[in-house]
Amino acid sequence: MTSALLSLSALLTASALAAPAAGAAPQNDRPAGAPAGWERVTGAGLTPITGASGRQQPPSSSGRQQPLSGSGGSASAPADESGPLAVKSMRNGRFTATEVNYAAPNTGALRARSTAVTGAWESFAFEWDEAGQTYAIKSLANNRYVAVEKNFTGQARNTLRARSTTAGGWERFEIYHNEDLNLYALRSTLNNLFVAMENSYTGSLQYTLRARSADVTGSWEQFDLYNIVG
Repeated sequence: MTSALLSLSALLTASALAAPAAGAAPQNDRPAGAPAGWERVTGAGLTPITGASGRQQPPSSSGRQQPLSGSGGSASAPADESGPLAVKSMRNGRFTATEVNYAAPNTGALRARSTAVTGAWESFAFEWDEAGQTYAIKSLANNRYVAVEKNFTGQARNTLRARSTTAGGWERFEIYHNEDLNLYALRSTLNNLFVAMENSYTGSLQYTLRARSADVTGSWEQFDLYNIVG
């Protein structure tokens, strides 16, 4: 079945701030609280944020679009934080895919490289853990949890890979929402760094997602979330 997409945040122009250098050494000092303008999303917090109606929608692989609420079509259904979501990078306007066919050690690497949501490759489940007050992210391409590869070296350090069968400390994330931008940011609790999209990388790791930024500096760390429906 061809999936349609319902945007969970409006397509607003992000601030044109200076981008961090690709491959810059991560800073392991934890930022003090939430970045300015960003609020942490907890529990069922994705539901009221992403369930708002009247959102713009990108085309699916077939070009289909769900009708906008109030435009004569059916209203959008509230998003379920454990349901299938698509993650779009605001840096290059592409959806994140799980590279299940990559050879080791990069099997399951997350890259913002898809122009449309074609299926499970770009689909993720966000699962809330009440005890730890964090989210785990499971790729529906291989049913593996996304982990931060803190022990990788070089440009691959702190890459996000869907490779874990259970969610522990390596697979825990905090999610932040910016009401003015209506966008999201993800922070790994393993190294306390925000996820950035490496637009300047070349080769097989171009557009890879890495937990390497001490703050949300601009579109490198900003993402739009879409609820996959239909």
